[in-house]
Amino acid sequence: MNAEHLNITILQTDIVWEDIDTNLKNLSKTLQEIQTETDLIVLPEMFAIGFSMQPEKFAEQAGGKIQTWMQNQARQKNAIIIGSLIAEDEKKFYNRLFAVQPSGEFASYNKRHLFSFAGEHLRYTAGTETITIDVKGWKIRPLICYDLRFPVWSRNRSDYDVLIYIANWPARRSFAWKTLLTARAIENQAYVAGVNRIGADGNGIEHSGDSLVLNYLGEQISSIQSNVQKWEQIKLNYREMYEFRQKFPALHDADKFRIEL
Repeated sequence: MNAEHLNITILQTDIVWEDIDTNLKNLSKTLQEIQTETDLIVLPEMFAIGFSMQPEKFAEQAGGKIQTWMQNQARQKNAIIIGSLIAEDEKKFYNRLFAVQPSGEFASYNKRHLFSFAGEHLRYTAGTETITIDVKGWKIRPLICYDLRFPVWSRNRSDYDVLIYIANWPARRSFAWKTLLTARAIENQAYVAGVNRIGADGNGIEHSGDSLVLNYLGEQISSIQSNVQKWEQIKLNYREMYEFRQKFPALHDADKFRIEL
């Protein structure tokens, strides 16, 4: 056990509908406010666009405006930045999460569970693999919004310590959001961060944020309130999590299974 504390910064923000330049400008200003050192900065799903069903209009290929912005910000803040954008790859569109290192290198994850209720499955291609990011000895598993409802996809096989969900989750289903995040923390004996937007999108759907960080017991350790544009930094303690897992090794009794795609 060599991992240190992990400083995670979550940004709960409004998103101007389908206005990349304004959103990047606003987020750049917000990130300037963060003067303390942080290891990880987490933005909402499609932070520069909103949950748009117009991928042909807003998709970018490798090295596009949003990805370049993330690389610049990661370098300036000397922190990993996580957020998603609309990516085009071999004539297919993806709701793609990027985890960008200060060096500019990155890992990416394509959203697996597409929100058919909004027609996302008609406009985007589903991903088939999860990713794990190593940060200071911590194993981080990032997922996107609707993935939260499918616990098999996020099952901890003793291969991660922090589970992250970035989202555009509607206010009318906020109870489900908070309850499912709590369940994911308890069942996986892992820290969980859920980062959601606030404000109304272009379809008039309201978002209350309700962003939060939970410990491995399902206890909330963050304090951002609903419907408030704010960032918060939380320190995660690896030793406490490790010792709890040793005392109550429930993960050892988990069912073995195989996911068929």
